[in-house]
Amino acid sequence: MTVVKINALEIPPQAGDEIVSRFTARMDSLAEVPGFLGFELLRPTGDTETRWFVYTRWTDQAAYEGWRDGDGARNSHASDDGEAPRRPVSMGASLLEFEVEVSAGPSGV
Repeated sequence: MTVVKINALEIPPQAGDEIVSRFTARMDSLAEVPGFLGFELLRPTGDTETRWFVYTRWTDQAAYEGWRDGDGARNSHASDDGEAPRRPVSMGASLLEFEVEVSAGPSGV
């Protein structure tokens, strides 16, 4: 069953460009992850909102866990030299988890 993981990140207003840059730099690495179906980084639109959402879709829980527990998640938090962890941009985070029960899309897709 397809699963969705939404990581809700509290990002200071001045750090928006940095979080976009970090996620953009790592996009290609996700394409080859077994079971990965999609990713979106959602920027808040309210003037006082600081909560960003990282939305990912996976073929099943095992695919997500394979990424989370393997080099994929570890590498996504590494510095540009691939060694030391980067300093955090977020002020906090929480993970929301879902199974897709009903889904729709445009016809012909």
